[in-house]
Amino acid sequence: MSINVLGGSTTEEKNNKTHLVKTLRSSAIPDSELLDNLGLFLTRQSLSRINFMQELYSKIIQTHGSIMEFGVRWGQNLALFSALRGIHEPFNYNRQIIGFDTFSGFTSVDEKDGESVKAGDYGVSDNWKQTLESILTFHENNSPIAHKKKVHLVEGDATQTLPDYLNCHPETIVALAYFDFDIYQPTKVCLEALLPHLTKGSVVAFDELNCAEFPGETLAVKEVLGLSRYAIKRSQHSPLTSYIIID
Repeated sequence: MSINVLGGSTTEEKNNKTHLVKTLRSSAIPDSELLDNLGLFLTRQSLSRINFMQELYSKIIQTHGSIMEFGVRWGQNLALFSALRGIHEPFNYNRQIIGFDTFSGFTSVDEKDGESVKAGDYGVSDNWKQTLESILTFHENNSPIAHKKKVHLVEGDATQTLPDYLNCHPETIVALAYFDFDIYQPTKVCLEALLPHLTKGSVVAFDELNCAEFPGETLAVKEVLGLSRYAIKRSQHSPLTSYIIID
């Protein structure tokens, strides 16, 4: 299966990463110890991203509500959020984590998205949703109150599935919304749908603001929230990711 994504790494960087991946896959570390030694294979960039997710999570611990991610892809962020909940607030079963994705890449792109992306980009391998479900179940079972399901995947076009979800769950308050759609239309539609469900202290985070390769995300935020209404904050750990805090 061909999976098309944008990347800014040099050939040397790609080759070095490929070598590290091969080392991981062929590692002689016993299975019983491999997960406990993944730090051996974390790149600076990967660790920086984990640190950013930790930073975001720390800002909502005292804010009531759920976590939503828009653009799950392989699901790493959802797994991190589940693990962070198990660390910081293991008994907060009210903190639902909901991920929205087509699991087949972009359904379409708008002219506002420029020429760098096309429909079908950023897909995943066949049947990945089922694999991700099992991984997320492991993380739930590794925390207290495992009998209550707290992580959910919603498959499909989020411009349709998010309104449906909110209609079925009118009680929803969103403490953290993470936007990783990259493109204009779903970012705009889902931002508009979420606004009534945010509270003071809610964090809305973005993966590609001010990014020339993905102009649609910034344009959607500009149209729905405005660029002067909120301070757009960033972390020292990442050049692209950013967030606002609803006040």
